[in-house]
Amino acid sequence: MSLPADSQLRNPVSLQFHQGTVLYLNGLVGGARQRYPKREWQRVLANFSLVCWCRPDGRRISAAIIGPCPVANVTITEIFFDCDNTLVLSEELAFEACADLTNEILESRGIPDRYTGEQLIQDFVGQNFRGMMVSLQAKYGFEMPQEELEAFVKKEEDKVIAKLEAKAQPCVGANEELEKLYKAKKYHLAVVSSSALRRVQASIKKVGQDKFFDEDMVFSAATSLPKPTSKPDPAIYLHALEKCNKKPEETVTIEDSKSGALSAIRAGIHVIGYVGSYPGDEKKVEMAKLLKELGAEVIMKDWSEFQDCLSQIERLEQASQPTRHRLS
Repeated sequence: MSLPADSQLRNPVSLQFHQGTVLYLNGLVGGARQRYPKREWQRVLANFSLVCWCRPDGRRISAAIIGPCPVANVTITEIFFDCDNTLVLSEELAFEACADLTNEILESRGIPDRYTGEQLIQDFVGQNFRGMMVSLQAKYGFEMPQEELEAFVKKEEDKVIAKLEAKAQPCVGANEELEKLYKAKKYHLAVVSSSALRRVQASIKKVGQDKFFDEDMVFSAATSLPKPTSKPDPAIYLHALEKCNKKPEETVTIEDSKSGALSAIRAGIHVIGYVGSYPGDEKKVEMAKLLKELGAEVIMKDWSEFQDCLSQIERLEQASQPTRHRLS
C-alpha cells in the first residue's frame, strides 16, 4: 500500500506492510528501514515522521504519515550551476570535436553510420564523452576495451579544450547575473557538471566566470568522483551537496538538459529549467515542456529572468507546511 505521492516530488514516501514489516522509503534525508513484527508505534525521524501500528501477520490496523517535519524555516542558501550551454555556450564546440572521434571509432569497427556535431547534440546532449561512448556501444552492439576508452576520453578532452579556449562565449546574460550573486554574498555558489574538470575550468576561465567560484567548488561527474559517471546519475549532485555541506531542500540548480535535470531531481534538488541556449522558439517550447514534465519547478527563457525564477522557488519552499495523511 502506498500513499499517492508523485515519485518526482522532493518528498516521496512509500509504505509497505508485509509480514509485520514497515518500510520507510525515499525520505529526503537518509530515509530508514525498520522492522517491527510486534504491535508497536514507531516514529521515524527524517524529513517525514511515520507512525504505524501493524499486526504480526502484516494486517494494518492504523497508519499515519505526519510530514514533512517542521522545515518551514528552510531557505535557499546554495545555487548550483550546470556549465555547458547553461553558463557557457560550449555544447556546439564540444560536439564538433566529439563527432570526429565518434566517427573514427565507428569506422574502425566497420559501422557505416557517421555523426555531425549537431546529430550528437540531438542524441547525447547532457552526457559527457564517457557517457556518450557507453550509449554508443549499446546502440551499435560493440565493446570498447577500457584502455581504448580511456585513450579516447583523453583525446576528446584535449580537442574540446582547445576549441573552448579559442571560441567559447558566455550564455547571454549569465555573467551579469553571476556578478550580482557574487557581490550580494547571499548564496554559496558552485558549478556541477558532467564534463571533465579540465574542460569545465577552461570554459569558465575563458568567459571570465572563474572569479565567481572557489577552485574547489567546481564539480565534475567525469573527474570528481571515485568512479567516473555522467548525468542523469545523481551521484555528482549528491557529492556536491556533501562537499558544500548543504541539504537538497536549501539548494537550487539551473539545468538545460533532460539528463542534467533528472540528475538534480533524483538528488532532491530544486531545478530551474533553462532553455535560452536552444535554437528557435519551437525548440525552446519543446524543451520547456520536457523539463517541466520531468520536475523542473520553474522555466527560465533568459538569464534576465533568473532573480524572478529564484524568488518563485523560494516562495514555494517557504509555503511548505506540514501535512497529515491518514490511512484507514
